[in-house]
Amino acid sequence: MIEMPDRFLISSSSGGGRGGLRRTFAVLGTAATAVAVTAALSGAAAQASPARGMPSRASAAGVRMGQYSAAAKEYGVPASVLLAIGYSESRWEPHGSMPSADGGYGLMNLTVKTFSTISGRTGKPVQQTLVKTHYTLDEAAHLLHVPAAALKSGNAENIRGAAAVLASYARALDGGMLPATLGGWYGAVAEFSGDTQQQTAELFADDVFGTLRSGASLVTSDGQGMRLAASPGLRPDRGLISKLDLKPTPKSAVPVDCPAELNCTFTPAAYAEDPGNNPGNYGDYDIATRPRDLKINSIVIHDTEESYADTIATFENPASFVSANYVIQSSTGDITEMVRPQDVAWAVGNWYYNTHSISIEHEGFAAQGSVWFTQTMYEASAELVKYLAHRFHIPLNREDIVGHDGVVGPTTADTATQHWDPGPFWNWQYYMGLLQGKSARAELSSAGTATPGRQHVAVIDPNWASNEPPVTDCQTGTCVKLPKQPSSFVYLHTQPSFSSPLISDPALHPSGTPGTHEDADWGDKAPYGEEYVVAGQQGHWTGIWYGGGVGWFFNPPGSGQTARYTSSLVITPKPGVSSIPVYGSAFPKASAYPKVVPVRPNVPLVYTIPAGQQYVVTGAVPDDYYYAVTFDSSMPDDHTVIRGKTLYYQIVYNHRLCYVKAADVVVSYLH
Repeated sequence: MIEMPDRFLISSSSGGGRGGLRRTFAVLGTAATAVAVTAALSGAAAQASPARGMPSRASAAGVRMGQYSAAAKEYGVPASVLLAIGYSESRWEPHGSMPSADGGYGLMNLTVKTFSTISGRTGKPVQQTLVKTHYTLDEAAHLLHVPAAALKSGNAENIRGAAAVLASYARALDGGMLPATLGGWYGAVAEFSGDTQQQTAELFADDVFGTLRSGASLVTSDGQGMRLAASPGLRPDRGLISKLDLKPTPKSAVPVDCPAELNCTFTPAAYAEDPGNNPGNYGDYDIATRPRDLKINSIVIHDTEESYADTIATFENPASFVSANYVIQSSTGDITEMVRPQDVAWAVGNWYYNTHSISIEHEGFAAQGSVWFTQTMYEASAELVKYLAHRFHIPLNREDIVGHDGVVGPTTADTATQHWDPGPFWNWQYYMGLLQGKSARAELSSAGTATPGRQHVAVIDPNWASNEPPVTDCQTGTCVKLPKQPSSFVYLHTQPSFSSPLISDPALHPSGTPGTHEDADWGDKAPYGEEYVVAGQQGHWTGIWYGGGVGWFFNPPGSGQTARYTSSLVITPKPGVSSIPVYGSAFPKASAYPKVVPVRPNVPLVYTIPAGQQYVVTGAVPDDYYYAVTFDSSMPDDHTVIRGKTLYYQIVYNHRLCYVKAADVVVSYLH
């Protein structure tokens, strides 16, 4: 096992239970513990001062704990049950007025039936209606006699609502009585999930009860000190599950597509027609025969933005219009395969990229990655990726193992709304080291040489442990400066100076306003491991061609160095043109389509490449379109691949990978 030099690492162990998470530091209430464990992992001498980025004491530490205690007392629900559900759903972090991926709001993920989201198939906004046994937001609003809006973002009301709902479920299951033991709450917790299938409801309850057994302790990003004492001998009472009248999970006789040493099970995502007798209205993936019909050339790393159990339930619902091939649990590294690799998951919001990739969801929230992304999860994920990469001949590099934040949208509007997970706090340095069998230190130095020499390609390569740029999160409606912590990117400025503005991405900032420190503002961030052509050097600042302009980042020699140098294939606009278009997909020309198949346009993005600029090319890609528009192949030529004759190149354009036509560029090898 490779050691992880990460001051915000979470060490996790299943401890014989699905939710047995043991956090060793950064999530503990004492910064001194964080320093001690950092020293043990990195080999560095321990420092006497508190860990940077973590509050030396929690500001107003008792407020949120008090809210849980008050709700518990009011409705007769054990505070530990409420805390364990809150930990499993949100790690006790508020997420503002926006719903989670399963339509849940607030610390307790109170759910609604219909909500707005982005289709994983097309990347377009859709109204999503999920089938659940209960919609807890509406039930809580009814029980509390308050508007549903008050429960969405008000922490105290959200917790009270969850307590009221849990108490009502418990009484209904046991003749009007509340459980006399902690284990007796298992049935009500399973019902709280709203899942229609027994296995998924039990998975949620098992995760909550695993947290109850192991305990949990952390300081939230807004300084709330949270603690749940362990109940190691806790045994759930599963007898009441039968009263929930849940559906059995469909079983598959097909073995899982996973390494034998991983704890991997298969639970199929929904492949079913939605109500309305319309075979074109279905979810949540498409049948295919990859790689025979469509080459698989990349693996996409996601985070779920909801809990493990909730993610599985979402993918089991054909009305969600989203899926992934695999889901990995934070605490245990357990894996659920949901869409076979040969089929096309509706995962990245770009149909062309969906058809050529495999997607892996990791339980967690991007803005709180340091709490969710555990060493156990990283290791399980890396073993799965190595297995899939070997099977499908995918290189283990950053151009082919990408984040969802590296996938462009098919149009400019779609690019502006593209997801940005796993976000700035995914440790690419450690992860790529696991994939390539290197220590984190060796991975850092393997990117290239420390000095440019005659090499003109910069590899973004900040040292994870010491790279702590300021990051804010605005998803709650109020921008909050996140605790200082390691990150996998460097900021790009318009000039070689910290006083100059951050660069502006025209899809995110169409009016030309500068970039920001927001975690969701990916346009001014160059991610770890990506390669860019050097456009200039001034003092300790390096300029790179990025997004049609020049972005400058601080790159001093020594321990603070943030890039290394290498050589690579690059493209530049062909002579005689002022600029060339950039694309979000590589679909064929109209002439390649049969008459019965509607043409899928391949429209240029707002991005261009001016004459003289150079960008690293990752390789040629097929121009094809997988025409799959019905559940039952009832349309002519349905579920067929249309191939063209236009050659495209995939390039590292900005934070995301984009496409250019080979006819528009000149390819050369740049030393």
